[in-house]
Amino acid sequence: MIGFPGVEQVYDPTLSGPERAYVRLFGIPVNGLRIRLRRVLPATRGDFRRILDAGCGIGVFTMELAKRHPRAEVVGIDFEPALVERANHVARRAGLTNCRFEVGDVTDLGFDGGFDLVVSVDNLEHVQDDVAALTNLRRALAPGGRLVVHVPGYYRRWLLYGKRVNFDVPGHMRPGYLAEELVERMRRADLEVESTSHTYGILETFTNNLSYLITGADRKNRQFYALVFPLLLAGSYLGRWSKPSWGAGLLAVAHRSAAGRSL
Repeated sequence: MIGFPGVEQVYDPTLSGPERAYVRLFGIPVNGLRIRLRRVLPATRGDFRRILDAGCGIGVFTMELAKRHPRAEVVGIDFEPALVERANHVARRAGLTNCRFEVGDVTDLGFDGGFDLVVSVDNLEHVQDDVAALTNLRRALAPGGRLVVHVPGYYRRWLLYGKRVNFDVPGHMRPGYLAEELVERMRRADLEVESTSHTYGILETFTNNLSYLITGADRKNRQFYALVFPLLLAGSYLGRWSKPSWGAGLLAVAHRSAAGRSL
């Protein structure tokens, strides 16, 4: 479908008519998700045969990957059957024939190689044994395959320049990661780290902080959020070209060595 990211959610049967109209106009109305899409998707450029989105939620990233890689087979995995069923319905209605969703868990994927690209966005902070989860992601990769991981950073800007530990979000085992912590865990999982970079620059973080104040990261004040979301989206978009030296998000790119040990 043509439109902003997440416009496919107009086919979500749980949405009301006005909600569908809003999504058709603005795309998925989650400011933090839109920031992550802009920051993470460039790291997935390349030619891939099979792509895995591990911990896909409602499948917005999975569907964006399917649109950007129309010749690839794209699989989204989530542990909630209701989300998987809904995502498959949305993908079918949107005509994304190269995209499907399955029930699975990042801590026990059950895949042994075969994926050229594995993406995991904001999942590791939910997992107690993150090294085991990274090991499972590595196993899903074909030798030489690429892993793209995004997690919350340990610190975030508050207001514009203040520094504080990242938000305490329900379901998170830890507030976030320092870059050196994430690299150390990836290496323990026998991954070869290529790069790390911070996401959420000043403007992006400012709009994300406002989103948190409105919704509490729990879908509160939905009508008011719908009114201000276009302004938040515009503000965060202007920050897309920034290159923060630290921020509320952390992006890491790694690969599975062609000669690495089998775990």
